Amino acid sequence: MHVPDGFINAPVSAATGVVAACAIAVSLRGARRELAGTALAGDGEPGGERTAPLAGLVAAFIFAVQMLNFPVAAGTSGHLLGGALAAILVGPCTGVLCVSVVLLMQGILFADGGLTALGVNITDMAIVTTVVAYGVFRGLLKVLPRGRRSITGAAFVAALLSVPAAAVAFTLLYAIGGTTDVSLGKVATAMIGVHLLIGIGEAVITALTVGAVIAVRPDLVYGARGLTRQRLRLRVDGELVDLPAAPDAPAADPEPVAAAPRTSRRALWITGLVTSLVLAGFVSFYASANPDGLEKVAADHGIDRTVEEHASADSPLADYGVKDVGDARLSGGLAGVIGVGATVVAGSAVFWAVRRRRAPEAS
Repeated sequence: MHVPDGFINAPVSAATGVVAACAIAVSLRGARRELAGTALAGDGEPGGERTAPLAGLVAAFIFAVQMLNFPVAAGTSGHLLGGALAAILVGPCTGVLCVSVVLLMQGILFADGGLTALGVNITDMAIVTTVVAYGVFRGLLKVLPRGRRSITGAAFVAALLSVPAAAVAFTLLYAIGGTTDVSLGKVATAMIGVHLLIGIGEAVITALTVGAVIAVRPDLVYGARGLTRQRLRLRVDGELVDLPAAPDAPAADPEPVAAAPRTSRRALWITGLVTSLVLAGFVSFYASANPDGLEKVAADHGIDRTVEEHASADSPLADYGVKDVGDARLSGGLAGVIGVGATVVAGSAVFWAVRRRRAPEAS
């Protein structure tokens, strides 16, 4: 759903740029709280020390999975937006920053999503999806029983609804600042209809990813905070030991969210990075070549008549290929690997800076 230059007029593009800048400023402040954590985990590390590295990895993973367009209808494909996934794994404010970093990398390096439309894209794909998804997710957890299945199920529904919400947001922006004279009803019907289908793919990817992380490190999932039962521990001879449960203490949850970590943070980070590199560098070659939902609607209804050439059209990585590399498979794979690397570096730098700024405040 990357909006190119020319779809939305300059005043509305500028206004969404201001909205995006304000949202990022608020998110930076909120991310400091999210990355600070709320309690000590079993290994005695503050929550933020575990979450900050994961946030950079989440941005890289979203970049990689966005390269995997999947077919949703005749001649139409879709791809992950990522707002729901990021919000649930690392928090809504940090999630906005994750998706914004991805959009910035895509616009500058790969000419994907207009630079003058960057505010539109951040507003639509980062802010709307994250806010809607996390609101639905938290609302469902209030009525569902505690447990991993509830978190995974809530993540599925939240992701499913976040995509048509983004389609509605684009339709509203187009109604205010669209540069072509196309029936708003036709645009709304087409956008919402196709993105309901894309939302199913988004929901499946989000639920599977959240479920996989919960299975190995539930303590790292931001959306599971507050649902875990923290056990009191004492330090004896330099080691943390669990206090025995009281005789009249209630029985443990049949399916507790918290559990002893099955893998180290480093192992999880390396596994996630390798997975992202494989998806972007190899699996992306087999992605659907059909236009995504917005591109298809724009072509069918003439919205793309006013599209402008991207400012980074001459980038050596434009259109997710490496310039002067003749082999399409190798070119796309190298571009994907470079994109994952650039995103994880940029994302990690942002969240490292946020965490470092938080440290003096916390102390």
